[in-house]
Amino acid sequence: MEQISRIGMDTSKHFFQLHGVNAVEKVVLRKKLRRKEMAAFFEKLAPTAIGIEACGASHHWARLLRSFGHEVKLIAAQLVKPYVKRGKNDAADAEALCEAMSRPTMRFVPVKTAEQQAALMMIGLRDRLIRNCTQLSNAIRGYAAEFGLTVAKGMAHLDPLLERIQADESLPIVARELFALQAGEYAQLQAQIDEVDAKLMAWHKADECSRRLAKIPGVGPIGAALLTMKTPAPQLFKSGRQFAAWIGLTPKDHSTAGKVRLGVITRAGDETLRSVLVVGATAVIQHVRRGGRGAPWIIDLLKRKPAKLAAVALANKMARVAWKLMVTGESYTAKSTPAALANAA
Repeated sequence: MEQISRIGMDTSKHFFQLHGVNAVEKVVLRKKLRRKEMAAFFEKLAPTAIGIEACGASHHWARLLRSFGHEVKLIAAQLVKPYVKRGKNDAADAEALCEAMSRPTMRFVPVKTAEQQAALMMIGLRDRLIRNCTQLSNAIRGYAAEFGLTVAKGMAHLDPLLERIQADESLPIVARELFALQAGEYAQLQAQIDEVDAKLMAWHKADECSRRLAKIPGVGPIGAALLTMKTPAPQLFKSGRQFAAWIGLTPKDHSTAGKVRLGVITRAGDETLRSVLVVGATAVIQHVRRGGRGAPWIIDLLKRKPAKLAAVALANKMARVAWKLMVTGESYTAKSTPAALANAA
């Protein structure tokens, strides 16, 4: 086989499409492999550069191919799409990956280790359990309302509602039995969430960077752990604003002909990370609105803008400060906040 300079690999559940070129950009490889044939093929192949779309199982394949001596580059799907010439099939996707990875300004996704994947799995499991718990609690409230039993908002009021239901002998026996089943499921979900939270807190306490980030007002242990786990490599970002843009906390830019037009935030990047920062910022805003201490710029902003908009603006600054602390290794102190914000801009 002629010497291959780089390969674009389109992955799937069962079949993998390869597109390779040599040093003069001539196509020398077009091949479809079954999943079980992948390892044997690349183990025998001379070390080369391989481009893979950053998607499910891509980090696993990257780690495996690197163990064979290959250089693996992961590319976000939205950055590959412009290089698909026409149509949509595996061969076209593999060719687009091969072309995209050759661009000098292309941005690549750092390959995660198995330990990082395990930490992210913990975050994903926690999110799913919380969604299931919220869904179940809403269902219980809805069923209870059909029998005239209602309570105030909040998860803290659900347990008293279940106790009232079990003590209410006017309810049909079948309804009380079904409520008991749902109460058992709810208790099981709560126990699982507590178990995952304990693992997450243990991880947070063991990580030095996460402990430093937790000192930022509005971040907390959960936000700090998410920032540490989900940030690929802080050094890849040139500034705090670029990091905030990666999270999706900066406004859309529709500027042209010298006219600056900024819209709503882009909502790009990781939704979980962005929502945690906004929720933390919202807590800070509520504290300020109730008479608590806050930065002068926040107080001034609340006089002119809605609280939700101020929360997003604060989340943006929190992201910038977090980036600065991750890059420099410094610790957060309230006295150094203005300098930190100025350097993170």
